[in-house]
Amino acid sequence: MIPAIEKDSLEEIKIFQEKKLAELLAYISENSPFYKRLFAGQNIDISKVKTLEDLQHLPVTTKEDLQQYNDDFLCVPQHKIIDYASTSGTLGDPVTFGLTDSDLDRLAYNEAISFACAGIAEGDVVQLMTTIDRKFMAGLAYFLGLRKLKVGVIRVGAGIPEMQWDSILKYNPTYLITVPSFLLKLIEYAEMHGIDYNNSSIKGAICIGESLREQDFSMNILSKKITDKWNIKLFSTYASTEMSTAFTECEHGKGGHHHPELIIVEVLDENNQPVKNGETGELTFTTLGIEAMPLLRFKTGDMVQFHDEPCACGRNTLRVGPVVGRKKQMIKYKGTTLYPPAMNDVLSSFDNIENHLIEISTNDLGTDEILIKIAVKNQSPEFLQEIKDHFRAKLRVTPKIEFVPKEILNPIVFNPMSRKPIRFFDYR
Repeated sequence: MIPAIEKDSLEEIKIFQEKKLAELLAYISENSPFYKRLFAGQNIDISKVKTLEDLQHLPVTTKEDLQQYNDDFLCVPQHKIIDYASTSGTLGDPVTFGLTDSDLDRLAYNEAISFACAGIAEGDVVQLMTTIDRKFMAGLAYFLGLRKLKVGVIRVGAGIPEMQWDSILKYNPTYLITVPSFLLKLIEYAEMHGIDYNNSSIKGAICIGESLREQDFSMNILSKKITDKWNIKLFSTYASTEMSTAFTECEHGKGGHHHPELIIVEVLDENNQPVKNGETGELTFTTLGIEAMPLLRFKTGDMVQFHDEPCACGRNTLRVGPVVGRKKQMIKYKGTTLYPPAMNDVLSSFDNIENHLIEISTNDLGTDEILIKIAVKNQSPEFLQEIKDHFRAKLRVTPKIEFVPKEILNPIVFNPMSRKPIRFFDYR
């Protein structure tokens, strides 16, 4: 199930997107209070925007805009809203998104072609190990997309390894949708209870919320720890509530595939200009085909690289590489630039570490300070030194590290009000 446009040439895709961009600009200038005000205030003539390159002449939209003017982004009357979703609020106050009936159809189509990209097809059964409530768009999107693919869904929800294994052994799902670190808990439970997980029905897992790969697409420590024990295929997927679109890997694992029918993407530098090919910048998108809350040049805060060489799967669309980190979470520490994912990767190297969180603050000199709290199975000064040596080898710096009982750490990291583990706290 590869949409025809994803096999078209890059030039054909560009022409298609430029037509869709013109339709979007006409729609939001007519229906969006926020963009109407923005275009009038900056004397923007949308008729002059003809090409994707012309996007550079338009202002960007930020998370702060969404938080401050949330309702002004709605392009339809309230009675047309069928579903209310909200962002996770990882980098600020949550934002509410309304979806019309048409938007829900688009969401289902997006997930259907994304899951098909990872090889899921009619006849498969998928265990959904994420919440579908709490205004969580992704959980709903997964269900709608799988239904559109005519795939069976087991809505188990998050956590509880015993319940997950009971369901796997009873219903024989072929794929899981989960946070990848939870797969380690499934393996641990299976080993403790004599479950032969390598002879289970599971063929693969669609992984959300945590990275699986290094920037060269090789497997990172987390994915290696999983697949060294469990012979299943892991697929990375990147998405956000704001874009209502997913970038999911195919079997070749070379980045998340772009769906040009649904979204225009840019990678921008500090001055909101496109970076050179292969350079890291901030992922910025323009949604296509959204009725209730379309967005123009929305800056995600996620630092990524694009890859535009054709993929062996037959798609010619560009691909989004693993997220390097979030722009607002960038840390300058002793002359080195760091992002939390790199530190998470170092900590994942140690089986003795049961849980961790990273705290960033500003010291008396006005520079960034890092404190890493870890819960371990066996404490010792030697182990602490081993961690510090590993940080120095991998990242060239050694942050402050302290042992904390897991009884204190676990409720903070696995906050019941959050959809995913919270391991980063920024007090700057």
